Amino acid sequence: MVIGITGGIGAGKSTVLALMEQEFGASVLIADEIARQLMEPGRSCYERIVEEFGEGLLFPDGSLDRAMLSEVVFADPAKLKKLNGIIHPMVKEYIRGEISCLSLEDPLRIIVIEAALLIEDHYDEICDEIWYIYAEEPVRRERLKRKRRYSDEKISAIMSNQLSDEEFRANCQRVIDNSRSTEETLLQLKKAMEFYII
Repeated sequence: MVIGITGGIGAGKSTVLALMEQEFGASVLIADEIARQLMEPGRSCYERIVEEFGEGLLFPDGSLDRAMLSEVVFADPAKLKKLNGIIHPMVKEYIRGEISCLSLEDPLRIIVIEAALLIEDHYDEICDEIWYIYAEEPVRRERLKRKRRYSDEKISAIMSNQLSDEEFRANCQRVIDNSRSTEETLLQLKKAMEFYII
């Protein structure tokens, strides 16, 4: 069973991933973490990024200055598109490989994938279901201010670049409402998982 997890910033996807791991023994694959690994020296994305964006983005030890890379690409949509064109296919390929390995070890294993562009990058090709982690906007804003110290302006800017609630719902098979307590979220997950646990 391969489940894709998506949702807007501040919806609490990390909470859901932790519950899936702790309560159901799921193997969790987080695209952002995999991307960071693949950007390390000697890994597949690293060489392509240095070739495309130059050695000026390297620290003295040869590792990528990801903060500088972010500044460069977010100031130029064409460069952001190039970077995404390098990273996202390689991350998806890595995830496909991990799914194959984990499934061979245990065919009944539950695998959960979290990726910012899960819908846009067509992860429905490799997921049995995609779940939308929803939280009411005021709840999301409060979480982002408290946990990440984001300003209202920054939160609005990020949210405006993400899919709308309607788009998420149209592309997902299940909605988990994570607006309230962890206990309430866990009850929804147990109900969602009751068909898959033998």
